[in-house]
Amino acid sequence: MPKEQYREADVARKISHLSFGIESAENMQQQSHIQVVAKNLYNQDTGRTPVSYGVLDKRLGTNSKESPCQTCGKNINECVGHFGYMDLELPVFHVGYFRSIIAVLQSICKKCSQVLLDESDKNDYRHRLSNPNLSYITKKALRKKINEKCKKVQKCPYCKSNNGFVKKMTAPKGSTTNTVLKIVHEIYKEKDKERLLEKLPNDFNLAIENNPEIQTALGNSVSEILTPIDVVKLFERIPSSDIPLLAMEPERAQPKDLIFTRMLVPPVTIRPSVVSDLKAGTNEDDLTMKQSEIIFINQVIQKHKLSGASVNMYQECWDFLQLQTALYINSELSGVPLNMMPKKAGRGLVQRLKGKQGRFRGNLSGKRVDFSSRTVISPDPNLEIDQVGVPMHIAKILTFPERVIQANIHLMRLLVINGPDVWPGANYVQQKGSAFKKFLKYGNREKLAQELKLGDTIERHLHNDDVVLFNRQPSLHKLSIMAHRAKIHTNRTLRFNECVCNPYNADFDGDEMNLHLPQTEEAKAEALILMGNKNNLVTPRNGELLIAATQDFLTGAYLLSKKDTFFDKIHAMQLAATLLAGNDTHMDIDMPPPCIIKPRILWSGKQIISLIFKPNKSSNVLANLEAKGKAYTKNREMCVKDSYVIIKNSQLIAGTLDKGHLGSGGKGGNIFYVILRDFGQNFAIKSMWRLGRMTSSYLMNTGFSIGIGDVTPGEALVNRKKKLLKDGYEKCDEYIKQMAQGKLQSQPGCTPEETLEAIILKELSVIREHAGQACVAELPPTNSPLIMALSGSKGSFINISQMIACVGQQALNGKRVPNGFEDRSLPHFLHHSKTPEAKGFVENSFYSGLTPTEFFFHTMGGREGLVDTAVKTAETGYMQRRLVKSLEDLVVHYDGSVRNAEGDIVQMTYGCDGLDPTFMEGKDCPVDFDRVLAHIKAKCPYRTEIALNGDQVRKATQAFLATGALDECSDDFKKELSKFMENVAERTDKVLKRFGYTKVVKEIERLTCSQLVTFLETCGLKYTRSIIEPGTAVGALAAQSIGEPGTQMTLKTFHFAGVASMNITQGVPRIKEIINATKTISTPIINASLVNNKDPWFAREVKGRIERTTLGEISTFIDDVYTKQEAFLLIQLDYERIKLLKLEINAETIRYSICTTSKLKLKPGDVHVESDTIITVHPNISINSRRLNFALNELKDQLPNVVVKGLPSVNRAVIAREDRGNNTTYSLCVEGNNFREVMATYGVDGNKTVSNNIIEVYHALGIEAAREVIMSEIKMVMENHGMSVDYRHIMLLAAQMTHTGEVLGITRQGLSKMKPSVLNLASFEKTADHLFDAAYYGQTDKISGVSENIIMGMPIPIGTGIFKLLHKPEDVDQHPKTNNLLFESAV
Repeated sequence: MPKEQYREADVARKISHLSFGIESAENMQQQSHIQVVAKNLYNQDTGRTPVSYGVLDKRLGTNSKESPCQTCGKNINECVGHFGYMDLELPVFHVGYFRSIIAVLQSICKKCSQVLLDESDKNDYRHRLSNPNLSYITKKALRKKINEKCKKVQKCPYCKSNNGFVKKMTAPKGSTTNTVLKIVHEIYKEKDKERLLEKLPNDFNLAIENNPEIQTALGNSVSEILTPIDVVKLFERIPSSDIPLLAMEPERAQPKDLIFTRMLVPPVTIRPSVVSDLKAGTNEDDLTMKQSEIIFINQVIQKHKLSGASVNMYQECWDFLQLQTALYINSELSGVPLNMMPKKAGRGLVQRLKGKQGRFRGNLSGKRVDFSSRTVISPDPNLEIDQVGVPMHIAKILTFPERVIQANIHLMRLLVINGPDVWPGANYVQQKGSAFKKFLKYGNREKLAQELKLGDTIERHLHNDDVVLFNRQPSLHKLSIMAHRAKIHTNRTLRFNECVCNPYNADFDGDEMNLHLPQTEEAKAEALILMGNKNNLVTPRNGELLIAATQDFLTGAYLLSKKDTFFDKIHAMQLAATLLAGNDTHMDIDMPPPCIIKPRILWSGKQIISLIFKPNKSSNVLANLEAKGKAYTKNREMCVKDSYVIIKNSQLIAGTLDKGHLGSGGKGGNIFYVILRDFGQNFAIKSMWRLGRMTSSYLMNTGFSIGIGDVTPGEALVNRKKKLLKDGYEKCDEYIKQMAQGKLQSQPGCTPEETLEAIILKELSVIREHAGQACVAELPPTNSPLIMALSGSKGSFINISQMIACVGQQALNGKRVPNGFEDRSLPHFLHHSKTPEAKGFVENSFYSGLTPTEFFFHTMGGREGLVDTAVKTAETGYMQRRLVKSLEDLVVHYDGSVRNAEGDIVQMTYGCDGLDPTFMEGKDCPVDFDRVLAHIKAKCPYRTEIALNGDQVRKATQAFLATGALDECSDDFKKELSKFMENVAERTDKVLKRFGYTKVVKEIERLTCSQLVTFLETCGLKYTRSIIEPGTAVGALAAQSIGEPGTQMTLKTFHFAGVASMNITQGVPRIKEIINATKTISTPIINASLVNNKDPWFAREVKGRIERTTLGEISTFIDDVYTKQEAFLLIQLDYERIKLLKLEINAETIRYSICTTSKLKLKPGDVHVESDTIITVHPNISINSRRLNFALNELKDQLPNVVVKGLPSVNRAVIAREDRGNNTTYSLCVEGNNFREVMATYGVDGNKTVSNNIIEVYHALGIEAAREVIMSEIKMVMENHGMSVDYRHIMLLAAQMTHTGEVLGITRQGLSKMKPSVLNLASFEKTADHLFDAAYYGQTDKISGVSENIIMGMPIPIGTGIFKLLHKPEDVDQHPKTNNLLFESAV
C-alpha cells in the first residue's frame, strides 16, 4: 500500500529558527530516562531479552513490531525513542571540539584561568561581542583576533605566570607512544632551551646530589601534558565575565562542557539490531557495540581504582577510553597507533551525517520519491511536441488522488468498477471521514461504486492529458525536467517527439528516462505553467530556441524545399494530408494554386512546406523571415545556391531551409523562433509538429540512405589529392631542410624547433581543409553525406573529407604526435625524423584504409578524446554543484533588486537593466528592430495610407514618444529606438533623393503612419514582456547557465594570446581558476599598452624595463682568476647585446644590482668596476677566510642569476604586433605577476593595462575592477569555445563573488564567508565541523535560504513561495455591532 501523502498543515506556526548548543552534563541527566551501567547486551535466558540498564534496555524505545515501548507505551511507528546516559569514570576530550579546546587553552592563563588580555582590551571586545545582531561570520573573525592576541602574551597580566604555547601533541618519529588527542603546553619558547635547562636544575640541585638518576628525568620539564582533568579544572575556573570573550553564548554553551564527563546513549530506534538469518543471535549496530565497549572500559577503570593498580595501567585504560569515545563520534580518526586500531572500522556519528550518502545529502536535501517510473525511451514523430507516450503498464501503477465532485461522479464510478487491472481504472478508494483506503483488487467493486459520495478520494490510473514530469539525468539545467501531457499506449517504452531531444540531451541508443506524476491540483497547475514543455522552448542561458527540428526533419525539409522538387496532384495532396492528425484531423487545408500549369500541373516543394505555417485561410499566422543559409554566396534571393530564405506572410518564396532556419540555437533567423515571438508558443509547437510529420513521411516515401558508393572518390579527386599531398610534403621537407641549415626564421618568443612544429602543423591542417573543399566540389548534389552536411542535420565537410580523401593530422594535446621511443615516435621511422608521416599525419582515407602506423596514431588521438571526456565529466559536475550551492538563494524581489536569503543586496537591478535573458530577441536587446519593422510592413500593408518621408518619420516618432506610451521602457531602450528610427528616416530620404519622388520609388522604403505606430507599440510591448518577474530564481539559473556549457567544453586547451607560444589556459581549468579565485594562476598574463604604440624601438625599451634580465644573459664570460695575493671573479659584459636589447644599464648599475642581492652577502667594497665592460668580484674575506675556493665557486654559480634589470616576477615580455589596415600598433604581453609594477613602469599606459589574475587586480585596483575582470575572463573563455552565455548570468556570478567587498572564491572557504547559515554549510562540505562550530558559538540558524528550508521540509522563499496570498471573504459583515462585556457595567 502506498505511503501516506504529506500535506502541509495549514497552521499559523512554523519553525522559525534552529539553535545549536553544547549539552551540559546536568541537562543530559535531566533529559535521560535511565542510567546505563550494564555492559552485556542480552540476558542469558532463552528469550534473549535485553539486559535492563544495558545499552539495549527496552525503556530506550522499541525496534520490534511485537513489543511496545516501555516508557511511553507506543508502538514502533509512534515512539520516537528515549535517551539514556552513562557516566565516564575519567573525563575525556570530545573529539569534535578538540580544536576548540586548544583554542580556548591558548586564550586563557594555565594557572588562574583568566583570558590573557588586559582589562581595557577585554571591555572593548566584550562590548563588540555583546551585540545581539552580530553575524556568525564576524563573530568567528573576532574570536580569531582575540586568539591571535592572547597567543602573543608572554606573561599572564593577572598572576604573572609564564604563558607558553599550547598545541596538539605530536609523536616523535619512530616512537610508539600514543599521542591521540593529547594536549601539550610548552611553557618556554624553543630559543631559551639551553639557558632554561641551566636555570631549571637549580631548583633540584639537592635532590640531584642525592640521586643522580633524576637528571635524566628532568629533560622534558620544559613542556607539560594537559590531561582532561587539568583542563576541566581550568575551564571551571574561567570567570563568567570572560566566557563571552571566547565567543561562546553562556546560556547555550559552557567551556567545561567541551569535555566529556557524561555521555548520552541514543535511542534504540537509530541503532536497530538486525536478527541474522544465517547464524544464531543478532547483528548489532556499530554504535551499540562502541557503547558497550565504553561501559566495559569504565568498569575496568573502576576495578583499577579499587585495587590500586599501577599508574601505567591506569593511564593505558584512560587512553583507551579516550580513543573509544572519539571513535564513537568520528570513526575515521587519523593518527591512531596500530596496536590500538579497531579490527574493522565502524561507522561513527559523524560518518552518518557526512558525504553523499549521509543524512544531509542523502536523506534531507534529496530523497527518494514515490509515484515515479523509469524505462527506456524511443522516438515518435507522431506525438505532439508537448506529449509523452506512457506505457499502459506504468499508467496502471502511477495513480492520482482525485476528489469525487458533482461533475465527475459518473466517470469515477466507471473507474472504480474497472478496478486496478483494467485501464482506465482505479487502485484505491478512500471514503470521506474514513482513515484507511480500500484496495479495489478484492471486494465488491460495483457496491463500492454505488456507495461513492461527493468528497471521497479515488486513486485513479494515469489518464491521457494528465500532467507528468519527464526528466533525464544528469539534470544539468532546468530544462532537464519538464512537464508533458501523457498519452497512454500499449508498448513498453516512454516515447516523445525527437524535437525535444536537445534540452534533455537524449539519444535513443538505450537511454532511460524518469517520469513523475504530481499528486495535487496545485502541483499540477504549477508544473504545467512553470515547467510546461511549451513554456520552455527557449533556454534561459541565452534566449535561443532549444526545442526545434533535428536530424531527419532537417534533411527532409532541405530536400523538400530545394528548387527542383516538384509534386503532381496526387503526391502533393498526399503530403499535405500528413498534417491531418491529432486535434487537426478535421481541419481544412487550402492548397495553393499550382506553380506550374503546363505541360503538367505541378506544385513546388516550397509551396507544400509553406502549409505547415498556414494550412488554411482561417489560420492567422503570418510569419516573415529573411535570412542567409549555410551555403549563401551573394545577391540575396538571386543566390546561385538558392540559400537566401525569404518567407513573406507564411509563404516560402525563396531559399532552401536548413539547420539555421529550423534547428535549435538560432534567434532571428529561425522560423520557429519568429513564430514563437510573434504569434505565441502554441503556434510554434504546432508548426514544429507539422514539419516533423510532413518531412518524415516524405523521407519514408522518397528514401534516404547511404552506401559505399557515396564515399568512393572519383579519379579526378584521387589525382587532386595526390597533388595536394605532394605539394604539402615538399613544403614540409623544405622547412625541415631550412632548420637543419639554421636558416629558418623564428617566430617571436619561440625556439627554432617550436617554430618548425607550428609551421608544419599549419601546413598539414591546410591539406585536410583543401582536400575537404575538393570533395565538396567533386561530389554530386544527390550524395547523401553531402546532403546531411549541407542541411546541417549531421556531420560536417571534415567528416566527408575524412571518409573520402584523407584523415589528416592526428593531434595530441594540440601538438603533433610526440616521441614515444628514443628520438622517434615509433621504431618504424628513422631517428630524429620530423617528416609528416613519422609525426602522425594520416594520408589515407577511411575508404582506402589506414596503414598500421597510421592506425596506431589514430587510436592515440581517439584515446585522448575518451580520457578527456571522462575527466571532464567529474570536474564539471563538482563545479556545477559548487556554483548552485553558492548562488541558489539569489532571487529578484518586488523592488527589482537581487538579494540573497539574508536580504543583502547583491545587485541593485538584475543585470543592470532588469530584463530576462529568455526574452532577448536581439543581441542583449529585447527587440530586433530590423526584423520587427520588416514583419509589421509585411503583415499590415495599410494600402490606403500614403508613405512618409524622412522628416515625417522623425516627427511621428518624437510625437509617439511624447505621448508617454513607452514610459515603462528604460531610457537606454528609447535612445536605441530613436537611433533606429533616425536610420530608417535617413534611408528613406536617401532612396527618394537618388531615384526621385515617383510612385514606384515610394514603394522601396514604404512606411505609413499606422505601420510606424504599430511598430513602436510592438517594441514597447516586447520590452515590457521582457522585464524579469519578481521571484525568479536568477541565482540558480545563472549557475546552470554557466555550469551546463562546461560539460561541452574541452578540458585541456590552450589559446594563443596575440603571439604564438604565449599560452593562456582555457576551458574548464580556466573557469575553475576564476570561480575558485585562485591566488596563483597557471598562466598569468598582463596586456600592457604603451604610451607611444607606433614605434617598435620604444616598445623594445619598455620591454627591457619590464622583462627580467639576468647577469648571465648579458655577459660574454664569468671567469675565476687566481693570483698569488687574491682570488676573484672576472665578468665581461656583452656591450653589443645590451645595446641591441635597449637595456638601460651600465657597469655601475650592474655593480649596484650585485651588491643589493642579499643572497650573495657582498659588500660594496668587494665589487670593482674596472672598465665599461669589465667587473671584478672578490669573495667576502671576513666571512670566507678559510674557504676561499668554495666561496669563489659558489659565487660563480650564483652570479649568472643576479637580476640586473626588469621585474624579478616577470618571466618574459613579448612585443605583440597588430596590423590594422596600413597602421601597425605595438603592445606588450607580459608573462608573470606584479601587475602594479608593470602599470607603474615608465612608458606603459596604466589606464589601458589589464591582467587576467583576479586577486592581483583586486589588490591593485580594488573590488569593482576585480568584478569587471571576472566578467570579461569568463566571457572570453565561453566565446573561445563557441558558447554563448547571456552576460547577465556572468554578471550575477561576479557580483556574488565580490558583493562582500572582497573576492571570495566559490569553494568551502569562500562559501562559509558568504553564508551564515549552518545547515546550508553543513549540507555542502565538512558537515561535522560546521555543526560542532555552530554548537561552540551557540549559533542560531534563521532558516531563510533554499537548502535550509528543503532540509526542514518547508516551502522555499523563491518563485511562487516569495509572496503570501490574502483572501478577502465576500460574506463577512463589514460593520459588526459591539456586544457589551459581562462585567463592563460594573465599572
